[in-house]
Amino acid sequence: MPQKAAALRFVILLGFVSLCADATYEGARSITGAYLEVLGASGTVVGLVAGFGELIGYGLRLVIGYLSDQTGKYWGITTLGYFVNTAVVPLLALAGRWEVAAGLMMAERTGKAIRTPPRDALLSHGVSQIGRGFGFGLHEAMDQTGAVMGPLAVAAMVYFQGEYRNGFTVLVVPAVLGLIVLGILQFIYPNPSDFEEETEETSQEEKLPQIFWIYLGAVAIIAAGYADFPLIAFHFQKQGIATGQTIPLFYAFAMGIDAVAALIFGYLFDRIGIFVLMIAAVLSSLFAPLVFLGNTQLALLGIAFWGIGMGAQESVLKAAIASMVPKHKRATAYGIFSTGYGLAWFLGSTLMGVLYDHTITTLIIFASTTQLLAIVFFAWVKLQADGSNIVLSK
Repeated sequence: MPQKAAALRFVILLGFVSLCADATYEGARSITGAYLEVLGASGTVVGLVAGFGELIGYGLRLVIGYLSDQTGKYWGITTLGYFVNTAVVPLLALAGRWEVAAGLMMAERTGKAIRTPPRDALLSHGVSQIGRGFGFGLHEAMDQTGAVMGPLAVAAMVYFQGEYRNGFTVLVVPAVLGLIVLGILQFIYPNPSDFEEETEETSQEEKLPQIFWIYLGAVAIIAAGYADFPLIAFHFQKQGIATGQTIPLFYAFAMGIDAVAALIFGYLFDRIGIFVLMIAAVLSSLFAPLVFLGNTQLALLGIAFWGIGMGAQESVLKAAIASMVPKHKRATAYGIFSTGYGLAWFLGSTLMGVLYDHTITTLIIFASTTQLLAIVFFAWVKLQADGSNIVLSK
């Protein structure tokens, strides 16, 4: 089979694994908060469990990325991560106490942290044959498809069966299916790095290049000013823009936009390079005023811009890293990227929550300004790339 066709099949199959994983854990996350309340947890406990889980999820990636590159066990670490990430989810149906459920929830976040850096490194090899932007965009589109399917399946089970436990039980199906395909995938493609050729100069580099750190600064700025959906949902509920029944539909709409945008921006990245991230930053700067000042119709438009920004971030940001970092350091780079992105998102979301309670206008200014400020850093990255003869695209 020609290399390009084989690489495309590899990317699609790995995307299917991610689709199944997202259907599993996003399906669970759609009801875990309510489930903890049923089991007797307090609001403080729910907040701590969610926050600590995300802290583990992003912080551990720094170590896992480095470990993956040092050992070269990309498939083994990826498999372990996917197993923990998905296998613990159906066990939530058996949790009789909130303490047990909380432990399983944090185990799920730990699994995601373990599998993400080596998975992205493996994916970066396959997309080198079909266009990095398109490849990562395709993976993100499949990923988000699962993120929509899982919660819908859980909602249907809870609606017809009446218990949260049944919602977790149905997630056995995507969990098992994803793990089976993952096992087959690494049997067919034991060495995905063979898809990608590397020059002798880049293969000898021992440190991450300066351009990566400048790029990470741009990414951190974007993440810090990107409002998390729970704050948006809180605003919708408080202002009567949407109800408890329609807010999930807003989120599903955003995820659909995310999937489409990932494909479009990934395709454009392969043709015009990092300039596409500047376009995405301009568009995402519009979400805050529309979401936090508009009526229902304008808020829906704002959610569309929010989804566009998310799609560009989840696809192009990772594709650009594959262009600037040698493949033997890539899992380390993705681990640092994920940790920096998650920390900036956490700090920015906390600040925006405080700003919301005091003045929404300041929140909007902060969110929009950070998106536009990132353009300066992306321009700096482009200058660095041009000076170093680095091609930040296909």
